[in-house]
Amino acid sequence: MSEPVIILVDADACPVKEEVYRVAERYGLRVHIVANSFINVPRHPLIERVLVPAGPDAADDWIAERARPGVIVVTQDIPLAARALKAGAEAIGPTGRTHTQDSIGMALATRNLMEDLRSAGETTRGPKPFAPRDRSNFLSALDLAVNRLKRAGHPTG
Repeated sequence: MSEPVIILVDADACPVKEEVYRVAERYGLRVHIVANSFINVPRHPLIERVLVPAGPDAADDWIAERARPGVIVVTQDIPLAARALKAGAEAIGPTGRTHTQDSIGMALATRNLMEDLRSAGETTRGPKPFAPRDRSNFLSALDLAVNRLKRAGHPTG
């Protein structure tokens, strides 16, 4: 029997935590909300707050160490998404962008290029503001990922 589906959320700046809670409740999925500062989470037996030590990669490391097939990682951090994919997990951004082995290389390259330009003094635009359509796209992507994992034999609820 495969491992059950769980959701790991890189929560410090995640705008879709409420959506994760709704989907998790619908399917009976365990959720770990991972942050290095206190975040309110609903009192629910399937939702766990994980407080990691302060540090630039503490939450990412905690999540990456637990990534495996059957895990859905919710993050806007491209390097963390790459680590999750390498471990066999699913990786979804808050805008609904589902990362794959085929797409993550280009996403990492673009991220690194933009970081290099900023460090060289170039003015670059940041990400687009989070929009209601992003929330809808995320819900759809998360629902698709859960159903794909269920079909692959990973149990839910």
